[in-house]
Amino acid sequence: MLHRQCTIMHDVTVWYDGGCPLCTREIALMARLDTQDAIAFVDLMTAGASCPLDRQIMLDRLHARENGQLLSGAAAFAAMWRAIPLLRPLGIAARQPWILKRLEQAYLLFLRLRPRLQKFAGAKAKT
Repeated sequence: MLHRQCTIMHDVTVWYDGGCPLCTREIALMARLDTQDAIAFVDLMTAGASCPLDRQIMLDRLHARENGQLLSGAAAFAAMWRAIPLLRPLGIAARQPWILKRLEQAYLLFLRLRPRLQKFAGAKAKT
């Protein structure tokens, strides 16, 4: 449902781990907020999903393509935010190097906590 056809012109492409309940929830929220259909969401767990890099590298961190540039981590989130009108101010603020640096630090902390958070999100999804 979240995977949109690439024949439509999108401002941003986001690759995500569809096997991660936490990631799936996050992307579902972003897809609902994407009222202008500006983002192509690609579930890396879908057979035949396009991968510009090694699949495991893309599963380990969020990746996005904006204006032809492949981004990962906090920069990928910021690109996604810039494509969503409600979140655009956050994405624009993240163009400041010092803000992006702080966001990347927070993202790296999240990645360390992600396995535990995934278990929690998976347990919540089953109830």
